[in-house]
Amino acid sequence: MPIKTGIAAYGLSGQVFHAPFISAHPGFELTAAVERHNKRIETDYPGVRSVESFEEMLRMDEIELIVVNTPDATHFDMCRRALEAGKHVIVEKPFVAATSEAETLIEMAEKRGLLLTVYQNRRWDNDFLTVRKIIDSGELGRVVEFQSSFQRFRPALAQSAWKEEPGPSRVGITRNLVSHLCDQAIVLFGMPQKLWATLGHLRDGSRIDDYSLAVLLYPQLKVVLRASMLVREEAPRFAVHGTKGSYVKFGTDPQEHLLRYEKATPSCSVWCTEQESEWGILNTESGRAPYPSVAGNYMRFYDNIYDVIRKGKPAEITHTEMMDDIRILDAIFESDRTGMTISF
Repeated sequence: MPIKTGIAAYGLSGQVFHAPFISAHPGFELTAAVERHNKRIETDYPGVRSVESFEEMLRMDEIELIVVNTPDATHFDMCRRALEAGKHVIVEKPFVAATSEAETLIEMAEKRGLLLTVYQNRRWDNDFLTVRKIIDSGELGRVVEFQSSFQRFRPALAQSAWKEEPGPSRVGITRNLVSHLCDQAIVLFGMPQKLWATLGHLRDGSRIDDYSLAVLLYPQLKVVLRASMLVREEAPRFAVHGTKGSYVKFGTDPQEHLLRYEKATPSCSVWCTEQESEWGILNTESGRAPYPSVAGNYMRFYDNIYDVIRKGKPAEITHTEMMDDIRILDAIFESDRTGMTISF
């Protein structure tokens, strides 16, 4: 039986990252979306219901799963209300604003036997899957330095006011993009022992962090995470160095571009691959050559959600990892505020 699913907002996130995958996956049925003004989802997906409010969606008994993809500051309250209504929950990153909120929601979900997970789709980027494959193969030897970055050139302030207003949810590049990088580091290396970070407000008129640099310290390993809104010349997405070699990858996974600008339809099979000219370079004792990129597919996230709800399998993104991501984000802000190295 398909999992009837509701989306809490049909903006960019709903249109690009959730509705296309839910509607294309045979294990799900896109049932409703909250739209206070435009009723676009009824045009984009005939038969899907547009509702006026989150409360109305919560009252729909047929809905089993809700995607909370609203502004960051609303995540805790909306997740709480969805869990209280007996719904499984997917929440956009960043999960919540504080570790205490994360602990509360996780306890609620576990007591009720409900799924609660964060949409960390970047685990299924082709470049990250390739990095993970190379590290696991041992071709680099012991990894000693890992650099990961999201670089943008967007000097103008965002038109959406909430994206530029500082506040408890700390909407900025750290929570928006570095949260992905932190999650990827956790998957590869676990929690660091220590962390040092610095943030910046570099664009004219910026009131939020639009530059973020965090150094995660492990025994014999340095992990450097960086994001900026003022980088015009492309920098490596990944640079990984080990005792036996290096891997460097430019460019970003093409899925978001295809979904957002070319209105591509995702598939449960391989649908998004890179050309050889876009592959990264692996340089080891065996030689230097382009390394074929693993095909990425965000559909794997929804494959796992189906398996959790219908087959009782474990979630790919665990509660421990969700908590660790928030702990690292909190430490980044604390380190920037105090200038101190933070220990875990």
